[in-house]
Amino acid sequence: ARLVGFKEKIEWDTSKPDGQPRRRLDTSRAEREFGFKAKMDFEEGLKRTSEWYKRNCFS
Repeated sequence: ARLVGFKEKIEWDTSKPDGQPRRRLDTSRAEREFGFKAKMDFEEGLKRTSEWYKRNCFS
């Protein structure tokens, strides 16, 4: 919520299932196998994606 500028209160509905557990992608195999290396960290990528979406989908 912080990264996309959401300022409203978030309330967790405890009557619903917990959803998917948190996961974190390990790209070390992709780097080993074919040289892939991320150019930015997850937070920066999410921030840029959100900004692009706001510019291109709400204008």
